[in-house]
Amino acid sequence: MASPKFWSKCLPILLAWGPWLSLGCSDRSRGSAPEKPVSAIWYQVMIAGRSAGFQLTAIMKDGERRLSFQYNDRGRGPKLSSRIKLTDRGIPISVETSGNNELKAAVEERFSVVGRKASWRNRVESGEAAFTGDAFYLSFDPVPEEIALLARALLHIPDGTLHVLPDGVARIRTAEEVRLRVGEQEKTAVLYLIEGLTLSPTPIWLDQEETFFASVFAWGGIIREDWVDTLPELIALQQQAQAKSSADLALSMGRQRRRPLLLRGGTLFDAEAGTMVRGMAVLLNGNRIVQVGPELRIKAAARNAEVLDLAGKTILPGLWDMHAHLFEQDAASYVVFGVTTVRDLANDIDVLSDLRQRIDRRKVVGPRVISAGIIDGPGPLAAPTKVLADTEEQARAAVDRYADLKYEQIKIYSSVRRELVPIIIQQAHRRGLRVSGHVPISMTAEDAVRAGFDELQHMNLLLQNLRSRTRDFTAEAAPEIDLRSESVKALIGLLRDKNIVIDPTLTILERLYTTRTGQMWPAFAQIADELPPLTRRLFLSGGLPVPAGKDEHYLAAFQRMKEMLPMVHDAGIRLVAGTDAVGLAGHVLHHELELYVDAGLTPVTVLQMATIGAARIMKHEAESGSISPGKLADLIIVEGDPTARISDIRRIRTIIKDGVIYDAAKLRHAIGLRPPPNNRPAASGYTH
Repeated sequence: MASPKFWSKCLPILLAWGPWLSLGCSDRSRGSAPEKPVSAIWYQVMIAGRSAGFQLTAIMKDGERRLSFQYNDRGRGPKLSSRIKLTDRGIPISVETSGNNELKAAVEERFSVVGRKASWRNRVESGEAAFTGDAFYLSFDPVPEEIALLARALLHIPDGTLHVLPDGVARIRTAEEVRLRVGEQEKTAVLYLIEGLTLSPTPIWLDQEETFFASVFAWGGIIREDWVDTLPELIALQQQAQAKSSADLALSMGRQRRRPLLLRGGTLFDAEAGTMVRGMAVLLNGNRIVQVGPELRIKAAARNAEVLDLAGKTILPGLWDMHAHLFEQDAASYVVFGVTTVRDLANDIDVLSDLRQRIDRRKVVGPRVISAGIIDGPGPLAAPTKVLADTEEQARAAVDRYADLKYEQIKIYSSVRRELVPIIIQQAHRRGLRVSGHVPISMTAEDAVRAGFDELQHMNLLLQNLRSRTRDFTAEAAPEIDLRSESVKALIGLLRDKNIVIDPTLTILERLYTTRTGQMWPAFAQIADELPPLTRRLFLSGGLPVPAGKDEHYLAAFQRMKEMLPMVHDAGIRLVAGTDAVGLAGHVLHHELELYVDAGLTPVTVLQMATIGAARIMKHEAESGSISPGKLADLIIVEGDPTARISDIRRIRTIIKDGVIYDAAKLRHAIGLRPPPNNRPAASGYTH
């Protein structure tokens, strides 16, 4: 039963949700009092140390669960009501969910079992299957409790394995167990990992009664209301479990050499010159490039070297993702797609520091990390960060904290007050840090540039400068923007004169503005059949909800962003390639490069942008960005010629990161990707 603390805090919510709690009850339809739950559990959603929402679980007399779930993250967030009925074995026989998803798209989902037939319908799919009581339906738009219910069902299956509807197989294993204490209360919580749903195991915490206790992530989670103070302990334990898995993967995947390595027979992409050079060899020793040149010239130095014959293949520098948010479960997926360096543009300070150190010690398969620290202002649209500044003293202290931790950049976010922006910029530049970011709500892109920004994130913020500021202005107003107008020319001229760098993130914007519910996100269309069933399902959720009659406006908005890209580039403004993606972000970078070529840039220009160009902007060109003697041994080996056909960048066969050799096919399998169908072309996409 709920505690007195629950009732004192939640009575207003219960009253507000009373009509939902009694939804469909016959006594309510006759006008009698609403049905009351026999028990109720309150959960808090915590993001960066702040309460951001809740889940309320009410269990009715007949065992039906009635759940409400919502949270707010920068104005985004779901609001869902769900009713779930289970068999005695904990298998769903009825699920009804309504409300809206994180991007405010309407949710109306139904699953039911009638006789021996299960049927379901949601925003993207509908189907039927024979029901034998051994398959667990997972909603397309689930409340957090559903994963806990799946875990409990798996615990009562002899082999811990269940088929999942609409597709897939789930398995469970125990990772950690802890005895928690809050005041006079004690409770045992167990961390379970459910495998088979997505690329990485899904963590879930249950208590000793196998009731949902918590679901946590690096900077927060959802947890039983009376146990919020234990959230940091759970996060630490879950990270320890992830660290062990990462160390096991690192030990099994990378091949470290004791002898020098000679790469011969391939064609080398000279990133600095922008040319392809045949007949070249590359000699590596440890984690450094020792020599580059014609094979005959370096043959003597390579006499005792291991030889890798690359006939018919292309050698390129490792790629850079200049807009990353790195999480441990995704680290290896950067490397497998050839991304050997990332610039992390917002993360938890402690989590990122620990992850970066373990990557450097080769305890995690992951890219090199350049850290950029985020600063936002408090308020309902604040970013999920603990670094908030509302005064001059707080702003300077935030910059100094990042600088003392050897961060290289500051990212100003949307809720920073206008008067604090020049203070942050001045302090960052004084400490030797670059400054980039979103355009704060009270400013335009032009204001930010004149205040001293070095870089702007997201191409839509340039269009925003040309119209009035509303959160959905781009889709409404972009079709009316004349890119040949004097205002556009003036903005581009200002960007050029101030030497501003632009981080377009076109792939994310493509998803938001052009992808509709039920359509595969274009970035993943080519590898959709390699994804685990529920990961593939995630990429069918679509982008922003499109108001009736506005579809062409949203499509035109993205088209304007693409059209502006070559205009910016041709004006001499530097671009960086970044994804702003989580989960297979390395693959997303490939699509980002394809979009740049599709917009009118050449493959050579795009490859330089993602290698030596990025290294130069971050002042790391002495050690990275091209294949030159003395630089770090970060290289990728691909089939085909990406300088002629950018999509050949997908055809990676070998990755060398920090001198460690990774077989791409083996690493793909290790992170959960299925082998591609035999009849699928190795690459398809954009040429120039």
